[in-house]
Amino acid sequence: MKFETRAIHKGNHITDNTGSVVQPITLSTTFEHGNEAGLLYTRAGNPNRLALEELIASLEQGVDAAAFSSGNAAGTAVYQALEPGSHIIAPDDMYHGLHNSMTILFKGIHEVSFVDMSNLEAVKAAIRPNTKLFWVETPSNPLLKITDIRKVAEIAHENGAILACDNTFATPVFQNPLLLGADIVMHSSTKYFGGHSDLLGGALVTKEKNEFWNKIRTIQRVGGAVPSPTDCYWLARSIKSLAYRMKGHAEHAMVLADYFLAHPKVERVYYPGLKNHPGHEIAASQMSGFGGVVSIQVKGGAVSADKLISELHLFANATSLGGIESLIERRAAVEGPDTLTPQNLIRVSVGLEHTEDLLTDLDQAFSKV
Repeated sequence: MKFETRAIHKGNHITDNTGSVVQPITLSTTFEHGNEAGLLYTRAGNPNRLALEELIASLEQGVDAAAFSSGNAAGTAVYQALEPGSHIIAPDDMYHGLHNSMTILFKGIHEVSFVDMSNLEAVKAAIRPNTKLFWVETPSNPLLKITDIRKVAEIAHENGAILACDNTFATPVFQNPLLLGADIVMHSSTKYFGGHSDLLGGALVTKEKNEFWNKIRTIQRVGGAVPSPTDCYWLARSIKSLAYRMKGHAEHAMVLADYFLAHPKVERVYYPGLKNHPGHEIAASQMSGFGGVVSIQVKGGAVSADKLISELHLFANATSLGGIESLIERRAAVEGPDTLTPQNLIRVSVGLEHTEDLLTDLDQAFSKV
């Protein structure tokens, strides 16, 4: 089945005898011993979560998936599955929540080197005898750097390490890291999978059911950071429209990227769909679309960036991305004093509003900056 068909049908398992067209929500926290599904307790397994995991694994073309209560919980499970004393190579430009997980929760447990993952020589130079995990985020957040997944996978495997890829920005609509050599794919399903800014969730998908994956499954089951049956239901429901939403997000993002590129008050535009993006060729070789996030640097520094945001009407000044509504924020203000993000950088999650309305709103806001 093609992606759109799998998204609609793969995670839809009718669990009642009423002739339902869509799978109902199973709210029971416990199950009678000896049931046909082999279920015991909802923390260990629930019909809605099992269906969601099957769906996400299918879309990423993996053999298994594990759903978590948030993207951070999913990423943290990977770090937790590593042996103490492991060394991680991670992007110098990555989602700050998972950056904090590495540096705060695992301080004194693991070692981390943050490097430019788009620079293969820098990646190689960071390798240590105890390097066990290469963490890739492509496109990255918020500078939209592109990492060559194939080549980093080769480097990781040559050194006996695992490659995990955060595929949140691209989604499996546009990129399948497992087919490019990655071992594990991570998603913040809060973003495009949910798609409506009203769900919290995360997921991991694996290429193989190996010892490391078994550790992750144990962490999920014993740690208990799992989504509720209701959240799983709504995520599965939202994923049914994922392919069509992503096509709209990418189309609109390209329109805004071209607009920003030509605007005299914009200093720099970050979007891998632009031919002048340093990672454009690699992105085109491993992605079928370039996503719905555009970052820009506004002339005049942080003051001008904040002024622009304050004058917009259709773009909500809010954290997160992937919703059908457009969101905008100055990332450095959110990431804190130790951020490496330029102070005048604005990240735009381009929604599904009509592009003429978005451009009209931007025009009137820029006129006041």
